[in-house]
Amino acid sequence: MAIYLDHAATTPLRPEVLEAMLPYLTEHFGNPSSLHAAGRRARQGLDEARETVAGVLGAKPREIVFTSGASENTSLAINGIAWAASGRGRHMVTTVIEHRAVLNTCAVLERHGFEVTYLPVDRYGQVDPDAVANAIGPHTTLVAIGYANNEVGTVQPIAQIGAICRERKVVLYTDATQAAASLALDVDSLQVDLFGIAAHKVEGPKGVGALFVRQGTNLIPQQQGGSQERQRRAGTENVAGAVGLGEALRLARADAERLAAENERQRGLRQRLTHRLEGIADGELTGHPEARLPNSVSWAFRGVEGGDLVAALDLEGVAASTGSACTSGSAEPSHVLAAMGVPPDLIRGSLRLSMGRTTTAAEIDRAADLVAASVERVRAAAQPAAADAAPAPAGA
Repeated sequence: MAIYLDHAATTPLRPEVLEAMLPYLTEHFGNPSSLHAAGRRARQGLDEARETVAGVLGAKPREIVFTSGASENTSLAINGIAWAASGRGRHMVTTVIEHRAVLNTCAVLERHGFEVTYLPVDRYGQVDPDAVANAIGPHTTLVAIGYANNEVGTVQPIAQIGAICRERKVVLYTDATQAAASLALDVDSLQVDLFGIAAHKVEGPKGVGALFVRQGTNLIPQQQGGSQERQRRAGTENVAGAVGLGEALRLARADAERLAAENERQRGLRQRLTHRLEGIADGELTGHPEARLPNSVSWAFRGVEGGDLVAALDLEGVAASTGSACTSGSAEPSHVLAAMGVPPDLIRGSLRLSMGRTTTAAEIDRAADLVAASVERVRAAAQPAAADAAPAPAGA
């Protein structure tokens, strides 16, 4: 039986979520902007989903914008604020380890005359809140820092950063995609102005997300057309997807005690797996040892190519990744690990293992054995190739 340890990339759709979505894929198919009964019924489902998401985030329903997911959240938040506030200033602050959706959006804005400060992180992948404060100047309009890193699982001190931004009257956008299943999400406590989540990271459907936009925050929509989502995101809403997002969040977050227990269970699995991986020579944990997502283990091995290791594990029935699912097909080394100062020979052997609600201790033990065997096998296969590639001795 396959062992799925790539929940950071996506999670399986929870059966209860599918059940909640089905009526809006069949009998309640109306356009929520239509005035007739079929449209009104679809609008009711959309409104109820919006109320559910808002309740989880401690927000007002009118502050929730349904989107297609995390990348659109980021584009709408960063571009929307940058252009809306461009008359006041064209400076933004982010970190060097952000998701490519953030970094690529910032790069495009730089080509249009915006200035971006990219803050460094420590060897654990955390940014210093004091560095954020020092980077903010009179022309800074936006700070964009993710809640938890998608590759190494390190959690950022968002509440501290939020307090700094609020004091300086600078908008803070936080991508909470990886954090939505386990960390605190109250937008007032975190002091964020824009806050993005995606359904498929919390056992919901792919292709739908939500962006919290604090009331009074001025942003320019990036998708032109109709007046949907209070004129912040044009296009007919994905009603079934929004319902799925709302139900997935409700199931994951409705019971605080159950959530705490599940986080503790996954933390125990993480520690169990970490302990087993420590027995493999020439490998080490990457990311913060404590301030990290409860379900995330990021490891790096010398003498191994991460892609080869993932392929070897796949043949053994273990689903894992080398890092971000959005960039794992790239030949470029991880920008996250490089920014943390991880040596290049370790970066090449990066492996991300992430657990979920259905992961068991038996699966963790089996996966740990298979990782150890696969590392040994990949290293052994690499040695002849390295010998063949070595230059011939002088005079040979």
